[in-house]
Amino acid sequence: MQKTNFSRITHQINNLFFGFLSDTWRSKSIGLISVLTGYFLFANFATKFISEGKNELIMVPIIIVFIEIIIRIKPSSRSRFYNLWSAVDKLRIGAIYAVVLEAFKLGS
Repeated sequence: MQKTNFSRITHQINNLFFGFLSDTWRSKSIGLISVLTGYFLFANFATKFISEGKNELIMVPIIIVFIEIIIRIKPSSRSRFYNLWSAVDKLRIGAIYAVVLEAFKLGS
């Protein structure tokens, strides 16, 4: 098949939407465990500290800054820290999912 612009675009779109299917089982399992661990830890964290009402003015900005730092320090995919960053980023995704789910539970 020729390398046309259309074939390059379709290949990039395919990798964007279905690239996770071509990963190894190791990276898939680490990603899934990281998301579930992030959800579990942050759901417990949210119910323990934020719902008590004592530390929410301090804890919420710290959480936001921590999440922004994770997003901004993304290494290149060839870096040796990329796998560690990917696991931490998936922890962040699980934590954000826990926050959204708790907000829906509270009805706000």
